[in-house]
Amino acid sequence: MFNSLSEKLESAFKNLKGEARINDLNIANTVKDIRRALIDADVNFKIAKEFTDKVRDKAVGEKVINAISPGQLMIKIVKDELAELMGGVEAEFNISGNPAVILIAGLQGSGKTTFTGKLAHYLKTKKGKSVLLVAADIYRPAAIDQLTVLAEQVGVDIYSERENKNAVEIALNAIKEAKSKNKNVIIIDTAGRLAIDETMMTEVADIKAAVKPAEILFVVDSMTGQDAVNTAKAFNDRLDFTGVVLTKLDGDTRGGAALSIKYTVNKPIKFVSSGEKMDTLDVFYPERMAQRILGMGDITSLVEKAQEQYDEAAAKRLEKKIRKNQFDFQDFMDQLQQIKKMGNLKDLMGMIPGVGKAVKDIDINDDSFKGIEAMISSMTPFERANPDSLTPGRKQRIAKGSGKDIAEINAFMKQFDQMKQMMKMMNNMPMKGFPGMKGMRK
Repeated sequence: MFNSLSEKLESAFKNLKGEARINDLNIANTVKDIRRALIDADVNFKIAKEFTDKVRDKAVGEKVINAISPGQLMIKIVKDELAELMGGVEAEFNISGNPAVILIAGLQGSGKTTFTGKLAHYLKTKKGKSVLLVAADIYRPAAIDQLTVLAEQVGVDIYSERENKNAVEIALNAIKEAKSKNKNVIIIDTAGRLAIDETMMTEVADIKAAVKPAEILFVVDSMTGQDAVNTAKAFNDRLDFTGVVLTKLDGDTRGGAALSIKYTVNKPIKFVSSGEKMDTLDVFYPERMAQRILGMGDITSLVEKAQEQYDEAAAKRLEKKIRKNQFDFQDFMDQLQQIKKMGNLKDLMGMIPGVGKAVKDIDINDDSFKGIEAMISSMTPFERANPDSLTPGRKQRIAKGSGKDIAEINAFMKQFDQMKQMMKMMNNMPMKGFPGMKGMRK
């Protein structure tokens, strides 16, 4: 995400490369390039100018302390200002009420219904809530069908009235249903349009007035840049929503929406979403996003994602096997599944400082492990537990079953043996969980 903006900001900081100190000239050149980078990312000129004026004012007169170069100091100033522009701190998400009512609004195609399913999954798995989804789009039967599929996928109930053409009535009936079934939270997916129109605005405003939601979330496609900001302003003028959700961050996101929306409507970004999988929803942290935009990584989020998949009992069992040099193919497969649950592989690598830039042009997708998984899946339970048992005949059968050739089987075996040797060398080191995550705790 934000690859183009990141590259242009990095280029701007080159004005300070080799400089012994910050001065008016190199500040002016750097600030000019930062402003150009923001405008190219579809940030409104007024916002870009105000932002760079703040950066310049902070940079002027700054003294470079020992071990910190002018470039590093400027990056620190820009990071702080970017975080402030996007909201400064994590915004609170209000789920108070009996039940708490969350109203979802946005244009058609913004990812609104998919986000509704993701939010239900988030509240169920991470907040322990009992959720009821409400299909209040009375115009598109396909929207009701989509929400029904998503509800089944995440294991929550859904309320719909296919023949009722009164969205307010549906929402009020859903609240009664939620109370009768002891649901903590109801999430109302409202109708969207290809463009803003009076009918849609009146309807969603009427729903708001009737149900008095704890949260009104405006969902916006982050790839639409400044158009998204303008749409957010129109919705906010009518709804006075409580927060913004940025979707499709895995696409070719220029950054304009993320950087401009808080400034324009003075409402926080509360969640960011990428991909279609129901677990790809994250709380928005302005400082972490600023770090990622500047190529500084986001190791905090990476560790949190790892901790979500961390199973202490399983980690202890694995540690014992590694210490006895008994790590096998089934253990390897289990660890692959844990890594995949953490999210998109390229995004995960981008959270590691310095790695994001290195992999930006490399095609890394979630299918990267499929070949290995196919090989292990073609083994018998005995073979998985006993890697040394793979005779040439067994390898032939595994190759046939996985659609691979013997050379690929042998290459994988060699890599697996090398990994076991590395683990053997680490035997005297304390570890928890997957190698490379030692010492990590809930």
